[in-house]
Amino acid sequence: MAIKISFCIPTLNRGAFIGATLESIISQATESVEIVIVDGGSTDNTSEVVRQHQKSFPRLRYFRADASDVKAITAAPSNAGFDQDCSRAVELAQGEYCWLFTDDDLLRPGAISTVLNETPKGYSLIIVNTQVVNRDFSRVLENKRLPIDTNEIYDESMLEQLFHRVIQHISFVGCVVISRDLWIQREKTRYFGTGFIHIGVIFQAPLPAPALVIAEPYVAIRFGNAQWTTRAFDIWMRRWPNLLGSFTHISEQARQDYLKIQSWKKLKNIITWRAVGVYSLAEYRKYFASENSSLWWKSVVLFVAITPACLVNLLMLSYFKVIKKDLVSVDDLKNNKNYIMNIVRRKNLQQSHK
Repeated sequence: MAIKISFCIPTLNRGAFIGATLESIISQATESVEIVIVDGGSTDNTSEVVRQHQKSFPRLRYFRADASDVKAITAAPSNAGFDQDCSRAVELAQGEYCWLFTDDDLLRPGAISTVLNETPKGYSLIIVNTQVVNRDFSRVLENKRLPIDTNEIYDESMLEQLFHRVIQHISFVGCVVISRDLWIQREKTRYFGTGFIHIGVIFQAPLPAPALVIAEPYVAIRFGNAQWTTRAFDIWMRRWPNLLGSFTHISEQARQDYLKIQSWKKLKNIITWRAVGVYSLAEYRKYFASENSSLWWKSVVLFVAITPACLVNLLMLSYFKVIKKDLVSVDDLKNNKNYIMNIVRRKNLQQSHK
């Protein structure tokens, strides 16, 4: 039987989590589904976990980034990063569509059958809604990241409307199901190192066929388990704006709406990054010290950088609990300080859809 969907999973040192991810896929996979894993050079037990699942699911193919069969397809060094490994996985895939999945999140029941039912319609892109859960999946933190109740279709002339609807949502790669032919045909290397190669592939030019956005949240995101947290300031304050700024066929106004959300010129964002421990004197010296800006602004961001992160974290916890009256428990906030960042991004996302 021809492969319709290839789950393309780049991974690195996720032996503690990837087993549950694979089980959530395999438990509902049909003969038209395969899994392709590209390992960027794990030093833990990732390979053993994957090999064990291959015994029950022969359409699981596993490649290491330093292996000759992968190098022959993409000449990039081992442990080259998410973008290269994601692209390799798609190149190795045999499916008509590639589901760019993550190595620690879960596929919810009904996900594969729903997407399989849509693939004959010839979409260029299918975006699946998601929910956010805490690290051990014991609590739902956000039931729907995209605030929609019915599926939406965007034809070839509606790229900007699609951009408005999904750009923040698809910063999470695991919601993206894309035509393999489209991926292969489009430019990719200029997006290596951005952390968002999938967004570059999608929005570098108008899509050749309509896009579908599925309202039901079929992916559960394991919040607080990201491996890029220590690089978050550079990713969101530098790489993300540069990426969005490159989409010149999207109107300046549309891009600015989302650039403002992550802008490093907003004091709220700087305080947030200090609270989660990824903005410090090192980031100040790298990004602000030599910047051509007012003495007042430099003084403020320097003050934030030298203020103890634990104090800023406590103040933000109090703000969101007492003033904003967020319904998430204090325990969740204390045990996962990164949730502060999610609250800020979630409220910004809600505002962008108003």
